[in-house]
Amino acid sequence: MEHDLNFYIIISIFAVLMVSIVSALGLRGWRDWIALKHAELDISRRASDTPVPSATSRIEVADLKERVKRLEAIAAGIDI
Repeated sequence: MEHDLNFYIIISIFAVLMVSIVSALGLRGWRDWIALKHAELDISRRASDTPVPSATSRIEVADLKERVKRLEAIAAGIDI
């Protein structure tokens, strides 16, 4: 009976040890994966820092360019 008890104790300790090793490796892999995703997000944020002009701002810029052309024509004495 004593032999069987030691065998089960050794097997249970081994099982607990293996579960803890697998858990530690899984946790490390999870943390590394999260760090990778954070790095990808930082790169995408840096790439998208340049704002895309909206349609309203494009229209305003075109309107200002037209006004400048009219003022230049008036200054040159040309009727439009």
